[in-house]
Amino acid sequence: MAVDEFDYVIVGGGTAGAVVAARLSEDPGRRVCLIEAGPSDLAYDEVLKLRRWLELLEGPLDYGYRSTVQPNGNSHIVHSRARVLGGCSSHNTMIWFKPLPGDWGDWERQGASGWDAGSMERYYGLLQNRHQLVADKDRNAILFDWVASASAAANVPANPDWNAAPFRDGAGFLDVGYDPETGVRSSSSVSYLHPVMGRRPNLTLMLETRALRIEVAGGRATGVSVADAGGQLRTVRAASEVIVCAGAVDTPRLLLLSGIGAADPLRDLDIDVVHDLPGVGENLLDHPESIIIWELTRPLGPETTMHADCALFVDRLGEDERPDLMYHTYQIPFTFNTERLGYRVPDHAICMTPNIPRPRSIGRMWLLSGNPDVKPALDFGYFTDEGGYDATTIVDGLKLAREVAAREPFKSWIKREIAPGPDITADDELSRYGRAVHHTVYHVGGTCRMGAADDQGAVVDPQLRVRGLEGLRIADASVFPTMPTANPMVPILMIGEKAAELVASS
Repeated sequence: MAVDEFDYVIVGGGTAGAVVAARLSEDPGRRVCLIEAGPSDLAYDEVLKLRRWLELLEGPLDYGYRSTVQPNGNSHIVHSRARVLGGCSSHNTMIWFKPLPGDWGDWERQGASGWDAGSMERYYGLLQNRHQLVADKDRNAILFDWVASASAAANVPANPDWNAAPFRDGAGFLDVGYDPETGVRSSSSVSYLHPVMGRRPNLTLMLETRALRIEVAGGRATGVSVADAGGQLRTVRAASEVIVCAGAVDTPRLLLLSGIGAADPLRDLDIDVVHDLPGVGENLLDHPESIIIWELTRPLGPETTMHADCALFVDRLGEDERPDLMYHTYQIPFTFNTERLGYRVPDHAICMTPNIPRPRSIGRMWLLSGNPDVKPALDFGYFTDEGGYDATTIVDGLKLAREVAAREPFKSWIKREIAPGPDITADDELSRYGRAVHHTVYHVGGTCRMGAADDQGAVVDPQLRVRGLEGLRIADASVFPTMPTANPMVPILMIGEKAAELVASS
């Protein structure tokens, strides 16, 4: 078996992994290897052009994970995860939200010392991605009227600069990571790797190379066993550290396949236990969102950035300085869940998607087999929180969406409500509908939770080191202790920046 040796081996060239690789390789004295299971994004126009993101869902660059049966929610969701350089930042809508101070505060209260808002501020300033509010030329006419009606119905400011200061509510055009002149997304790959690929001899990209196992000897991670596109096996040695950035599904999956996790379930699958670490795969988080769809009186027109260009945030309970209800508005509705229940798809439509910013339901993931070709089980536990906060949020969201639709000038665009339909009005009916058609926003996180060094349920400490092992860190959404309020791409980029600094300084 061939053996390669580097100082740092990074598993996963996704949102955080690309940042870590680019930053560590800035020092020409460091030998850095980035292992990515997917191909380069350079050959895929549908990846690079943000407007084409919908083409990627359930396509050849999508792992397409599914959840287990959800008794209180939708059991038919495909959880898209990207198999391409840039990871989910090459696969998503590039919606750009600086994390709110309270989000970092939640992490610090969970034992993530040094991750408070003040300490994290400078990492936001280091980000290389280009972003801006949706450009004027990309704004669809209906959305000006939608913003006016949403602002009035929810009594929130219109068109805020979301990232100028912390916000608790608002309605307006989104901040998006893209180049408005070319339409190219500002993914971690485009922003961090494209400028240096082929220009740094100390940076090696192993693309279409699958990580099979983290090698551990004497309580220390020594490297990674991989298979290339042709099935050739090799070992990639790490003289200093292995940093796993494979995402909130594939990072815990790789750890478990490597014998790092709760001992008894590993033994049940005939996986040799390398390190008993019960938290791996626990604390599975997501942002569930439901949907309300209207048929329109006239076509929308072609102008749009990525077909989901506006948002509404509401602090409906007043319990926090952060919103507790949010919506994306889609000019191309996600109709597959409503179609499954018999709702027809109109030719011209728009939708709002009531979303739970900080859901209280928590799930878990686990292996079904020691065979790496068998996908893991993902139980998100949708709408299982004690007290029913998550389900109530969806009901409140559907009601407020109807108030938006009843306000001019947006009202003049609407022919009729398609789903759930005007006959469904009672809270219990809205709850059944809202949970039956809910979807994911593809914001999976939490499965290798960060916590204090002595937290027995945590997988990594505040330095992102895997507890109980040397030479192994994790840097991706799996380390989330709790879910950030808004779209989580920016905090993942910031994790990459901080991880590179922690590694370089150790």
